[in-house]
Amino acid sequence: MKLARFTIDGVTRLGAVEGGRVVSLSELDPSAPDTIRGVLAAGPDLIKQLSEALKGANARGHDLQGVRLEAPVPDAQKYLAIGMNYQDHVDEAARAGVPTPKNQLWFNKQVSCITGPFDPIYKPRVSEKMDYEAELGVVIGRRCRYVSEEDAPSVVGGYFVVNDVTARDWQFQSQTFTLGKSFDSHGPVGPWITTADEVPDPHALRMRLWVNGELRQDASTGGMIHNIWKQIHHLSQVMTLEPGDLIATGTPANVGIALGKFLVPGDVVKVEIEGLGHIENTVTAEPA
Repeated sequence: MKLARFTIDGVTRLGAVEGGRVVSLSELDPSAPDTIRGVLAAGPDLIKQLSEALKGANARGHDLQGVRLEAPVPDAQKYLAIGMNYQDHVDEAARAGVPTPKNQLWFNKQVSCITGPFDPIYKPRVSEKMDYEAELGVVIGRRCRYVSEEDAPSVVGGYFVVNDVTARDWQFQSQTFTLGKSFDSHGPVGPWITTADEVPDPHALRMRLWVNGELRQDASTGGMIHNIWKQIHHLSQVMTLEPGDLIATGTPANVGIALGKFLVPGDVVKVEIEGLGHIENTVTAEPA
């Protein structure tokens, strides 16, 4: 099932996407939660029930072209991201003198950076090195702590497309990456949450990124050094993971800093992951 937040006629609703249309969950089940966090927390039985109801919805709902898709989980409590998690990206960073991490390298993207799948992303007035990073996103579906690698798939609620927009000059000003990763609007995600039951193997998806139609990144999610189950196991040793928590799982080679091509106003960045859809964001000068 593809769970989306969408706005039409000035009202934002929660819906399910099917065949180019989005149907409000309230039409499928009037008692359904009104947030994706709530749907995920309710568990797979509700998702199965909603999926069955969606099959009978036929032409109900709204054409996707006539609605505005919003960030699917705007109220996440955590947005955690792993760095240097594809070997080809580690290699290109090493050539630039960046040391190779010995362990999983984690940082926060502050949740205030989260924005919609087709919203503008702002070039900060204080940064001249704005970069892109195509990534597979994971959303936690069940409250958990001390999760084994074997049990990790059971706590995943779904998957989504990420552009981990980065201000490189700010990223390298401090030992942690958080500031360079957390500028307002630098967390476009979406276009919806594809529930875990529809993704048989999240480590076998093609992921691509274009800037102004030029293909910059093209890789398989199978290229992760630390797979998703290892990531969840590692994080859950430290903190309780909650439904709606977001995880960005790393980017492959050919980021802008490696190519000497930073983003400027007017650029259009598109990220697509096989089976999950795409997001597309225009770089805009930060409003005064």
